[in-house]
Formats: sequence, C-alpha cells, structure tokens
Amino acid sequence: MSGGTIAFQGELGAYGHQACVETRPDHTPLPCPTFEDAIEAVRKGDADLGMIAVENSTYGRVADVHSLLPESGLHIVDEAFVRVHINLLGTPGARLSDVEAAMSHTVLLGQCRSFLRENNITPMIGADTAGSAERVARMGDPKMAALASELAAEIYGLEVLARHIEDEDRNTTRFVIMARDPDFKRRGSGPMMTSFVFRVRNIPAALYKAMGGFATNNVNMTKLESYMVGGHFTATQFYAEIEGHPDDRNVQLALEELDYFTEQLRLLGVFPAASRRFEPAERA
Repeated sequence: MSGGTIAFQGELGAYGHQACVETRPDHTPLPCPTFEDAIEAVRKGDADLGMIAVENSTYGRVADVHSLLPESGLHIVDEAFVRVHINLLGTPGARLSDVEAAMSHTVLLGQCRSFLRENNITPMIGADTAGSAERVARMGDPKMAALASELAAEIYGLEVLARHIEDEDRNTTRFVIMARDPDFKRRGSGPMMTSFVFRVRNIPAALYKAMGGFATNNVNMTKLESYMVGGHFTATQFYAEIEGHPDDRNVQLALEELDYFTEQLRLLGVFPAASRRFEPAERA
C-alpha cells in the first residue's frame, strides 16, 4: 500500500510518530490521544493503517494493548522494531548545567534514572514524551527540559542537550501495523509470522496439551501471553505468535491440534518477520 494515512498514539514527535516515519514514510501520520483512538481511526476509515506499540525491551509489554487487539476488528499486517534513543531536550540557548528538572512519560523517566541522578535533575511526570517536549517549548524556561526523541526536538524547536541517555543500550520498542483487511499472502523472501488468540477448553491440562502440538510439529512459539476476559478469573484468553505461515504443513498440524483443545481460536494476522527480530541486539 502506498500513500494514505497511518494513525499512532501520542503527539507529533512521539516514538510512535518516529515508527511511522521510519517504516511508512509514504503515509501521513495521524496523532491520536490513546491506543483506542488510533484503532478507532482505522476502523472508521479515518486512517488506512494503525501503528500500535506492543512491547519494549526494557519496560516489557505495553499495558492493555494485547486485550485491545482481539476486540479491535483489525488485523496485523506487519511489524516494526524501533530503536528508542532518549534525549534531554532544552530550550534554545540552554545548557545541561542549567537544567534542574526533566519532564516525560513515567516509562521514559524510569529508563533514565542513572543520567538524571548523576546530573541532579528532578524527574517530573508528563502525559507523554512529545507532549512534554511541547510543554517545555511553551514554558521557555532553561531550568526545565524534556525527555523525548530528536524528532520531537525538531518539531517543537528545542535543542538536544544530551543524546542517548537511556540506561539500557539496547532499548527497542516493537510495534504492530494494523489494517481493516487481513493479508494472509506470503510477502518477501524471509520468514513469516502468525498471530492468533485462543481460549482453552475447561478440561484438565488443556493448555499443556494444546501447546504440545507446536513442539511435536517443530513450530517455534515466540510469544504466549494470558489476560483475563470480562473481569472473570476463570475466563482466560491467550495471545500467541509463532514462526511460520498458516499454509505451512507443520503449522497446519499444530493449529489443528490447538483447535481440538480450545473453545475459541482466531487468527489476528499473518505478516513478514522484521529483519531486526533476528539481528543481534544493537549497542548504542
């Protein structure tokens, strides 16, 4: 798909915006206040694609997103891995020694503890990264800085006072790209990924037996996460991702065995595995 609009959560300059620019440069980014709003924009046709963050290598999975995906009515058509470099952004003319406080989303504040402590900078919680940059730009106070992307610095007219200050030098966020229509074709020359959700039948060892089919058919499961459904402790849904395409014979056999032990099984998407999935972790 060329052209069109891609929705993301956050303000212009957020890491979701960076993901859109890096992976879909031919699409116009559409900022949305929440993940629900980004999904709804695609569902309603206001956007062609949605860039949805699902997990971070330092922080873990993005809260609530996996419970949103199955109910979204959308389909995963691609994935993207974005290196998250955190920068200290200040007003024009400010110096690092001027900064007394830094504002950002609580997740980013937690990823820069060492730098903030070493420079006697007080962390301040903001609504999000790009929103914090925009607020710092409006304040115009050299004592106040933001933790955000270099893209945010460009957009809001701030200066980068310190680059790549994250505690972990492999900090990466994984996004899934969602669309209204599924695309189950094989794409590219590399491996494919298949994602799905399921609920196991209420019989002893159902999950253990269901997972056995992947092992015996040599299918690598890269992700398996559970979450409550409808507020009931007894209703658990699983989100899973495996290497392979549904047309692969070993994947077919594994899914058939899974289906026998489940009361619900639904494909969420089939997409090419991003090259960064298999690369050695990058050092800053």
